[in-house]
Amino acid sequence: MARLLSKKTIRSKVVANMKHLGVYSDDYEDAIDIYVGMLHQYRALENQFEESGYKLTEEYTNKAGATNDRKTPVYSAMEALRKDIAKYSDMLGLNPKAFEKFKKRDVPVRKPEAKKPDKAPSRLEVILGGSSG
Repeated sequence: MARLLSKKTIRSKVVANMKHLGVYSDDYEDAIDIYVGMLHQYRALENQFEESGYKLTEEYTNKAGATNDRKTPVYSAMEALRKDIAKYSDMLGLNPKAFEKFKKRDVPVRKPEAKKPDKAPSRLEVILGGSSG
């Protein structure tokens, strides 16, 4: 059974990876915390799955008395977490596909406003400009 890493350790690795890739921003703190929590849960479930002998299904008897095979709760939770982890890794730019999107996305730079050509002041500007002195 693999040793379970702490959330703090996982978080520091995630942030270090994001900084190394150049995709880290303080704006992602909440998303990082959620992602780290999911990774931690996934690893804990992996340990449980290993302890179960990698049991994928179990017998289940429903209310009507019929017995069927169904996925174990641990395996079902791992499947769901795997999908969520993939979505968050995309969102945080931590996989090659998402990283390419991050690198192509440039923040638009405002164009400097063109100076308007000097023009003769209007009559109102002349009146107001002359009385303010």
